[in-house]
Amino acid sequence: MHRRRLLQGAAATAAVALVPASARAVTPSAAVADHPTALWASAHAANYTVPAHPSERRVDRVIIHVAQQLFTPTIGIFRDPAKQVSAHYVVRSGDGHVAQCVREKDIAWHAGNWDVNTRSIGIEHEGWVDRPEFFTDVMYRRSALLTAAICARHGIPKDRAHITGHHEVPGSDHTDPGVLWNWDRYLRLVNLA
Repeated sequence: MHRRRLLQGAAATAAVALVPASARAVTPSAAVADHPTALWASAHAANYTVPAHPSERRVDRVIIHVAQQLFTPTIGIFRDPAKQVSAHYVVRSGDGHVAQCVREKDIAWHAGNWDVNTRSIGIEHEGWVDRPEFFTDVMYRRSALLTAAICARHGIPKDRAHITGHHEVPGSDHTDPGVLWNWDRYLRLVNLA
């Protein structure tokens, strides 16, 4: 019996090793994502705020970020309680896969400005502001679908005044999504969704 358990354990370990690290790192929990195609990959509870009166939370904008990091490490940062940062969503460059890290009813710590955090949804995108190869067609399309759905859920106008970059947040010292982010294309895709 002991040998059988050892073999079963070895087989399970081998099976897990066959799963790509990026998939293992974002294993879904029991929570349900707000966006139907998003994988739930919860941020640590120390990295976002649950509002005292969620029904009073009014979201009026979407903030676009570029993570300056790959997809899985970005989620890892949000899971580290020492980092004190999170975003609601992360979009992967290669296939447009979406992970949700904070529920939309909760306040993610993404904008660097508490007032903006309390009334916005933050979307991180895998990549770097100076590496346009990360801004793939599928990433733009899936992110635009996500943004359009967020706008529909919260009654946010789908325009440049309500879909803004991290660099436009008052008091921000960030440059993302950067000058290589194609705002015209993005907003066109959001409005076509």
